[in-house]
Formats: sequence, C-alpha cells, structure tokens
Amino acid sequence: MTLSDDSVGLRVLIHDRDKKYPRRFDQVFEADGARVILTPILAPKANAVAERWVGSIRRECLDWMLIVSERHLATVLREYCEHYNDERPHRSRHLRPPNSSRSEACASRGAIIISRRARLGGLLNSYSIAA
Repeated sequence: MTLSDDSVGLRVLIHDRDKKYPRRFDQVFEADGARVILTPILAPKANAVAERWVGSIRRECLDWMLIVSERHLATVLREYCEHYNDERPHRSRHLRPPNSSRSEACASRGAIIISRRARLGGLLNSYSIAA
C-alpha cells in the first residue's frame, strides 16, 4: 500500500510480543518509515490505556460511520481526538476534559443558556454553559 502525499502515514506501531507478529511483520512497517515499539515482557497491563482508547473511539465514533477513504479516516480521527481531549468529560478528571486546567464554575440559579457544539454531523456533541 502506498500512502499519498496528502495523507498522514503511520508513525508508530505498538504491539505485544505475541508470536503472531513475526519480525517480517515489523519490517513492513519500518520500511514505510514507522517506528515499531514492543510492549515490555511480562507486563499484561502495558496495553491497557491504548486498548481503552481504541475501545472508546470504536464505540463512540467508528462503529457509527462508514469510512470511505484514508483521507476521510484521518479527518474523523482528528475530529474525535479534538473532541476527546478538549470537550469530552472524563470520570478520572472529575468530568473535565484532559486539556482542561481550570475547574468548571457552577451556574447560578438564574436563566441558564446551554450551547451545543456538534462534530461529525452531530455524531459527537459537547454541551457547555454559554457565557
């Protein structure tokens, strides 16, 4: 497979040391310019964060879309990453996105105006209190 000039190629490939990935498998990706990283030996939780993220993007985005080209996939992944890091609430961060450094102020009892930001045609939405 040849990547076109306008696409983003695979930069890093991370996989475990399973025998289903022979050295020849890694050489294919290295020839295309990717860096191959193997997970540590006897570390079953080393892939847990990556698998959690892949599960999130599949459940919330990719399972609901028909990807028609590599360029389309790159656009969808970029939009999802922005949503995931800048807008999506995370329980481990007390419902704040990872790129948020401030705590959200509580709204007063007056009239509250909620603004909605839709991404990917409304598949992903984020809501915030309008200023």
